[in-house]
Amino acid sequence: MIDAKTFIVLNIVKKEDFSGSLKGMRYRLHKKKQEESEDAVIEVCIWPQPYSYDKTAEEEKEYKDFSFDESGRLEIVDWLNRQYELQKPRWTEALILKM
Repeated sequence: MIDAKTFIVLNIVKKEDFSGSLKGMRYRLHKKKQEESEDAVIEVCIWPQPYSYDKTAEEEKEYKDFSFDESGRLEIVDWLNRQYELQKPRWTEALILKM
């Protein structure tokens, strides 16, 4: 599971995309502007291994936006951990296919 104490610092995402993986589940955090505001949000995308974000088909990806602050960071950790548990067979299959 992803630990909120050691998970990303928001200053990293301000400058560039951040990606990682958890036992077959890959994820990417991307800073984006909201359509009707100057405020930024963090767009989180998850997809199965083995490919990078750019090489994975769009239909394999799932997206969710979070506020660009500490509460959003904590919500990201919770969401990633929850998605890992909810879709565990998908991620396990990705690990098996990789071998």
